[in-house]
Amino acid sequence: MEWINAIVQGVLLGGYYSLIACGLAFMLQVMRIINLAHGSLAVLAGFALWTLAARFHISPFLSLIGVLPAMALLGWLLQRGILERSTRSGELVPILATFGLAIVLDNLMFLQFSADPRSLSQYIGTLSYDSWAVGSSIYVGKLSFLILVVAVAMLGGLSLFLSRTHIGRAIRATAEDPDTVGLIGISARRVNAMAAAIALVTIGVAGAFLAMSGNFTPYSGATQLLFAFEATVIGGTGSLWGTLLGGIVLGIAQMIGAQINPQAFLITGHVVFLVILVARVSGKLPSLAGMAARLRRQQA
Repeated sequence: MEWINAIVQGVLLGGYYSLIACGLAFMLQVMRIINLAHGSLAVLAGFALWTLAARFHISPFLSLIGVLPAMALLGWLLQRGILERSTRSGELVPILATFGLAIVLDNLMFLQFSADPRSLSQYIGTLSYDSWAVGSSIYVGKLSFLILVVAVAMLGGLSLFLSRTHIGRAIRATAEDPDTVGLIGISARRVNAMAAAIALVTIGVAGAFLAMSGNFTPYSGATQLLFAFEATVIGGTGSLWGTLLGGIVLGIAQMIGAQINPQAFLITGHVVFLVILVARVSGKLPSLAGMAARLRRQQA
């Protein structure tokens, strides 16, 4: 039963990892950019929600109504002000630009909020610790389950958005060939700005649940970026659904490692990531999303 509980908790933890990776995977898939400021931007959203809750007593869920549009605007400005200019100079420059942005954001947040840990858990009532009992020894945290549901909804919604809507198809077409889409009346500049705005909205949602589920500081972004990157690579960069599977694999690996030895919680996940990365680079392992799609075709 302990091993079953470890797997259940790993799936729930994987829901968080896939949620935090959603914006990173989206920008990588549709903009071909690895955003190293991803974790710092999530922490920034967490601090914005914490400020509204601590100083103005506004519910974090209600605050999302104002914070998410602000994150979308920030994404638009980020694309127009930094990413658009940096991509003209090669593939490496946007990575360096977002790395510099992460450093600036981390230090600005440190100046404003100090290094004291913050959390939104006290502002969401019993949701932060309530759980459902399944049998005698398995407990499903309500907040963890909510995070998993939001992750599935967000990744599924983005996948449908990219495949079923005119704007989504324009974003995919721009990602494939930004020069040619101009011949059919699509502004690659505007489409990329919209994609960045969407990515920042998902990062804002991830930052909210980061702040609700635990403590965070101005320098928590690097850890969140690491988990997001590992989930994205494990699942494969070609599908948002792969990000969900990658997060779950990472979460289960960590919980099984903790079951074997409490000190092996993090290292087990890193080892699984490294093994999958080496196998994928060597061409011996397809993406999880590709494997799932192939299985569906066989069943059909």
